Amino acid sequence: MEVKTLLIICPCLLLGSLGKPQFPEQEKEAKFWNAWAQKTLKNALALQELNKNKAKNLILFLGDGMGVPTVTAARILKGQLHGQSGEETQLEMDKFPFVALAKTYNTNAQVADSAGTATAYLCGVKANEGTVGVTAAAVRSQCNTTQGNEVTSILKWAKDAGKSVGIVTTTRINHATPSAAYAHSVDRDWYSDNEMPAEAVQAGCKDIARQLFENIPNINVIMGGGRKYMFPKNMSDVEYPNISKYSGCRKDGRNLVKEWTDQMKDKKAHYVWNKKDLLSLNPNNVDYLLGLFKPVDLPYHLERNLETDPSLTEMVDVAIKILKKNPNGFYLLVEGGRIDHGHHEGKAKQALHEAVEMDRAIGRAGLLTNIHDTLTVVTADHSHMFNFGGYTPRGNTIFGLAPMMSDVDQKPFTSILYGNGPGFKVVNGARENVSTVDYQENNYQAQSAVPLAMETHGGEDVAVFSKGPMAHLLHGVHEQNYIPHVMAYAACIGQNREHCYSSSGAATVNLAPLLSLYSKAEVVKSLNQ
Repeated sequence: MEVKTLLIICPCLLLGSLGKPQFPEQEKEAKFWNAWAQKTLKNALALQELNKNKAKNLILFLGDGMGVPTVTAARILKGQLHGQSGEETQLEMDKFPFVALAKTYNTNAQVADSAGTATAYLCGVKANEGTVGVTAAAVRSQCNTTQGNEVTSILKWAKDAGKSVGIVTTTRINHATPSAAYAHSVDRDWYSDNEMPAEAVQAGCKDIARQLFENIPNINVIMGGGRKYMFPKNMSDVEYPNISKYSGCRKDGRNLVKEWTDQMKDKKAHYVWNKKDLLSLNPNNVDYLLGLFKPVDLPYHLERNLETDPSLTEMVDVAIKILKKNPNGFYLLVEGGRIDHGHHEGKAKQALHEAVEMDRAIGRAGLLTNIHDTLTVVTADHSHMFNFGGYTPRGNTIFGLAPMMSDVDQKPFTSILYGNGPGFKVVNGARENVSTVDYQENNYQAQSAVPLAMETHGGEDVAVFSKGPMAHLLHGVHEQNYIPHVMAYAACIGQNREHCYSSSGAATVNLAPLLSLYSKAEVVKSLNQ
């Protein structure tokens, strides 16, 4: 069997060696690798001078479903989009000096969902799957378990501290990730009262769209999709007036957008629903922005209308320019939410282009902020059953074939595969021959081992990249709910504020991370001595 496989592989490798070099000539020299490693070492040594400044600004980039295999594949794709082989490329997040791993499990789930995880990395408390902004004492879909189990998020901690706050997402604004920043709901699917059981509404539970405007008044920047959940039932959508599924769906008859614009009429507030109106704004003249660009989720980056649909990078650019005017700083949550959707649909090309676009937004944020006073964290809520392999040669297109046939069914296979999902295809009783289809098409569904209508999440740890003040506290392997505690500590907001003051009560911005070494009581005692 091994000989047979070798004979299949060898012709592919020979073609590579006889044609275009599979790697740059300089990589043949030991001095190339030595010089690169020495430069990296020099940079690492410079990090021994830790940034212990107080973080004026906090930014969390959340790649929904962006597990480590997705990060690696996105890196290769980014390089290949720039004409390189890809493997040696650096993502913007790769340039961050500190990396940790986060354990993603929910209190009641080994493999997590996006709601329970969002509660962890935004509210600092692990929770049950399907619930947002409540502790694990709350039971999914049981309205009467909400009251008394609510937990607040770092967005609220920042707002209470006088900072400007914002949420930017490519999903609907009341989806799992963004909703944990402001809502307390025992069911992530209660987007509007239309999706709630009547008994839950009667019992006083609020839908998530309503909570967006009522729980934390005056969120400075809100951008994403989800228009239909804000308008009365059957009210035509401004962009798709003749498509009934995009019409308003609220049963209570409320027009939440009109209520917002009426309430904010005396402030520098703007509501926009398309790219043109968004980019025509002068951020210097805007203090509050509500941007709802689609009835549900924003389109995939590869499919968006360049004239009407803003990219994630464009939204982040406007958001930061509005938020950074506050002398007290800001907190911004940015979600690349459709990475997750692409994977669920088995559409790796869509998912990876979403990840590359989020990385572009990370780069833009870096240009608009300063590492000395801005803590930026990039992570994922969970992974997916996505991977790539098959002994592909250097520079192999990330969406291409492995350089061998299967030694079992004698058919080619793509490097990218899913453990489960909709890509499971049987033709005439056997695995589909991928050479008969366009496997590089945008919506091609990569083959999967187990047939499912929707691919599932993965259960492994996810990466946490960080830079800026106190970024070094994100190191090693941590529970996912540790993340907002570090961010709050760095900014002197929430419960971690004792270290920000000297024993005389005067504010200080450069104390060693005492809370990581001693108990809270010991720190308070030491500061009062």
